[in-house]
Amino acid sequence: MGDTTRRRTVLAAGAATLAGTVLSGCGSDGDGGYEAAADGKQAAPPAGAAAAGGGGGGGGGQALAQTSDIPVGGGKVFKDQKVVVTQPMAGQFKAFSATCTHQGCSVATVTEGNIVCPCHQSLFKISDGTVAGGPATRPLSAAKITVEGDKITLA
Repeated sequence: MGDTTRRRTVLAAGAATLAGTVLSGCGSDGDGGYEAAADGKQAAPPAGAAAAGGGGGGGGGQALAQTSDIPVGGGKVFKDQKVVVTQPMAGQFKAFSATCTHQGCSVATVTEGNIVCPCHQSLFKISDGTVAGGPATRPLSAAKITVEGDKITLA
């Protein structure tokens, strides 16, 4: 009986460790989730939120792209920064977390006015990050960017 009990304990501990590893690998990375103002100006983050792109102190954020890099009616995914920047209408830039709200996969492309998650084909509208097709049921979190001249910066 002692061997059976120990074996179950070891198996249970191993399963718990594996579950934790799997969940941490596909969960949210605390993507910040702030609103990007339509005019490209900084919007205040929600209470208690930290700026995406990290780091305290002064000086702007991380440079992402030139405005000409983001097609009108489309967008671009920045994997390293875990953000997707879109341009729903000429001169209107939006940014969202690149982490799908379904199971935490990274979105991969922007096609036909939608941000596409390759894992289960969830679709999100480039204009506001809302769900255009499931299985996701929650919108992508907004990310904070600034647009100055022809430069797009992660705030």
